[in-house]
Amino acid sequence: MALLNKKSKAVLSDPLMNNNPITLQVLGICSALAVTIRMDTAIVMTLAVVVVMSISNTVISLLRNYIPGKVRIIVQLSIIASLVILTDQFLKAYMYDMSKQLTVFVALIITNCIVMGRAEAFAMQNGPWRSFLDGLGNALGYGMILIGVAFFRELLGSGTIYNFQVIPDSFYSAGYENMGLMVLSPGAFIILGLIVWVHRIAAKIEED
Repeated sequence: MALLNKKSKAVLSDPLMNNNPITLQVLGICSALAVTIRMDTAIVMTLAVVVVMSISNTVISLLRNYIPGKVRIIVQLSIIASLVILTDQFLKAYMYDMSKQLTVFVALIITNCIVMGRAEAFAMQNGPWRSFLDGLGNALGYGMILIGVAFFRELLGSGTIYNFQVIPDSFYSAGYENMGLMVLSPGAFIILGLIVWVHRIAAKIEED
């Protein structure tokens, strides 16, 4: 049996566009607004969510037949929290400056409704391989939006992409000014709202 048959590919690819957790399910938008001032923080946050979701889904799927129904949420939270703590400690040990920039938002992965939702709705009902793909796909779908928001916020708000200046000094000499709104919370709402709008319009056109 192929590891990536048609059903497995659908599990992996569906959250990227057709059922994106942020743009279509409107989940996990708090971190999408909080860690997207710069691309580097958005990328690290994405990697943290990828690690936590893919591994937690797999572990929960492996244990699903041994978890009593009455305590399943507690067990899921314990597994997710353990992985988040390990990820947070790794960042503090090897990427301390980035860990300070992300502050509490790595720890808040524990309460991210995307992570808990996929554990309960998918990993408790499916095998480990498909659960891994589901976690990976949803994490990548989430991260794709994070990085997209961060791209526009950093470019328009700071004139940089991944901390590299892309708007020439001559523009500033001619009177160009960065959009200060983009580094504030309203800027994140505006960019995210536009991305959600474009994504839903594209999905509607594809359906038609």
